[in-house]
Amino acid sequence: MKVKKSVLNGLTKRIIPCLDVDKGRVVKGTKFINLRDAGNPVEVAKRYDDEGADEIVFLDITASHEKRKTIYEVVEKTAENVFMPLTVGGGIRTLEDIRNMLKAGADKVSINTSAVENLSFVSKAAEKYGTQCIVVAIDAKRSVSKYKLQNTNYCPKWEVYTYGGRKSTGIDAVEWAKKVEKYGAGEILLTSMDKDGTKDGYDIELTSAISESVNIPVIASGGAGEMKHFYDAFEKGNADAALAASLFHFKELKIKDLKKYLLRKGVNIRC
Repeated sequence: MKVKKSVLNGLTKRIIPCLDVDKGRVVKGTKFINLRDAGNPVEVAKRYDDEGADEIVFLDITASHEKRKTIYEVVEKTAENVFMPLTVGGGIRTLEDIRNMLKAGADKVSINTSAVENLSFVSKAAEKYGTQCIVVAIDAKRSVSKYKLQNTNYCPKWEVYTYGGRKSTGIDAVEWAKKVEKYGAGEILLTSMDKDGTKDGYDIELTSAISESVNIPVIASGGAGEMKHFYDAFEKGNADAALAASLFHFKELKIKDLKKYLLRKGVNIRC
């Protein structure tokens, strides 16, 4: 019998800044386009470490599209300057790539395109390096079409995208989440492409659908614009962690202030 994920709600929730890196610089856009510069990744990461972030995610957002390796040197310099868990993604296709990222100082690796193109890669990676090390990133977009349920109700459906949101796959995001968990993923980094950069809140319906379908931690991403959005991701979306980028990059919200707010709201968070 599958254990309800709500049993795990007592675990400490995490706040995670994300560094989307393109050509060695931190960038941020809206719905995966219109990128603008947000600074040097090493300097930005160090600032988040000082501000009390729980973890940090480093995503080389054009590596898969350009079919190249993740920028190893930038990852190494970032890892040298932070003292919190570091997840690295983008362009990771082989077990050797994972080994190199771990050697560079990453604690976890995030894979998306390579997982879709070769599902066995997830299981091989988990077997060799441990499930706790393998994060599967899911970039999901709400389908234009909807399917009928019992001829009366319409249920939303989200599709998985790869290559930095450039390629549709036809894969249902909820079913994909279940599958990668079965194949050994230890965590899911879930990004709503519809909400990315909009600052009007996480896609709670998507986050909840994924969180309730798996028993591994789910990181909500895409849409954070104010403190309440983080609270909603945890309490309504049942997320285990909430990730944000521009909100932190451009100093619109301080992590320490956010954590104090969440503590007052009764969220179990590390201060």
